[in-house]
Amino acid sequence: MNEIRAHKRTDAALQKARDVAEAANKAKSRYVVGISHELRSPLNAILGYAQLLERDPSIPERRRDGLRTIRRSGEHLAALIEGLLDISKIEAGRIELYRDEIRLPEFLDAIVDMMRFQAEAKGLAFVFDPPERVPPVVHADERRLRQILINLLSNAIKFTPRGSVSFRLRFRSEVAEFEVTDTGIGIPEADLPRIFEPFQRGGNARLPATPGAGLGLTITKALTEIMGGEITAASTPGSGSRFRVRLLLSGKVPAQQTAPERHITGQTRRGRPAEVLVADDDPDHRALVADLLEPLGFTVRQAADAPEALRIAREAAPDLFLLDIAMPGMTGWELARRLREEAGQSAPIVIVSANVPEVGATGEGLHHDDVLAKPVSLPALLDKIGRLLGIAWTFADAPPAPLLGGRLNLAPAQAAELRQLAVIGYVGGIRDRLDALEREDPGARDAVAALRSLIAEYRLDDFLAALSGASEAADDPGTGPGSPHDR
Repeated sequence: MNEIRAHKRTDAALQKARDVAEAANKAKSRYVVGISHELRSPLNAILGYAQLLERDPSIPERRRDGLRTIRRSGEHLAALIEGLLDISKIEAGRIELYRDEIRLPEFLDAIVDMMRFQAEAKGLAFVFDPPERVPPVVHADERRLRQILINLLSNAIKFTPRGSVSFRLRFRSEVAEFEVTDTGIGIPEADLPRIFEPFQRGGNARLPATPGAGLGLTITKALTEIMGGEITAASTPGSGSRFRVRLLLSGKVPAQQTAPERHITGQTRRGRPAEVLVADDDPDHRALVADLLEPLGFTVRQAADAPEALRIAREAAPDLFLLDIAMPGMTGWELARRLREEAGQSAPIVIVSANVPEVGATGEGLHHDDVLAKPVSLPALLDKIGRLLGIAWTFADAPPAPLLGGRLNLAPAQAAELRQLAVIGYVGGIRDRLDALEREDPGARDAVAALRSLIAEYRLDDFLAALSGASEAADDPGTGPGSPHDR
């Protein structure tokens, strides 16, 4: 009987400890969801206006590079915020993978450009070693793959006080092997088994523990294994570390060549302008949507809360509703229900919220037509609006390949090198080579700027055409400096 009573006390103690742990875990999840919402809301304005400014033709090209850096860095920050939620999802076994079509050269170039900037800002050399041929398109979860690579590269830069960081990619059949090597502080052999555990942060006597949650490698390992791959690490204290990730990336030739993004300039809708009601307690988000849609011929009405949205809906009968979920007094879910059942509104309703990743678990959403996550992708928003309202967009004419406004005489070897880089889609390498050409021949600055503008828009076919013209001019003895054709 004493033993039975002892077992009962032990069971009660275990149950109490389990309840405390579950309560703490739920509190952590609520905190993570709350803080991620608070961070994603201002990011929505930052990324939204960066996208709008990128579309502005009056912005000089040299400023566009800065805007692209702002946008890519903001997207990186948004991915880090998603990482906070991933740990809880992984622990609960609720993480989802998607099969995206990734245009690999552009995908790699965006990551390399962003990480090279971070490395060089710290005084480190950044080396990207691509394979001779890169599949133009592969299938994988794009966001998760980006998260894995950025986590590894960010760690390498963070723990390397001097020297270099190298990023290498090789393909064997359809298996991609990503390798990140640094010359940093290294990891003692005894610590290698635990570097993938949560909340483990690096540091030693020469480099104190760096800021961070200590979740980067944990998330990286979990995502790699969920995607069917493997990750290994090797390190020598004082000499650096090497992380290697192997993943199956099935590739295919795209159905059509990548075309430059066509900028929407208006719509072909006849009759009165389409009216859009934006209900959001964040004035920056309302202003962003208005700045995007009003120049395209829409009438945008704004509401700071649900009662105001209901009043406007009864008075104006908008053609489309864009509703936030978290608003004071009444949620977007309840507002959507009342618009349908009480106000008699049949117009499409799109939920636009920083909490979209959690929408599927709420049991809500019987009255909306689509969802869109903050930070908002402006092309995705326009695509949904066009589909829901049946709008045919008008586009700006694709700019022709610019004429080389200056002298650019390329040696056959130089032209062949640039042509090869364009064929494999290595845009970062092309930019480096153009910079070198400009340094070697200041008189070719205008011609190099024209080529650089093509690369900025990934217009590789036009780049190759312009490159052929430049190399043909170099081969023509009647077009050299001092000739009758020299301008």
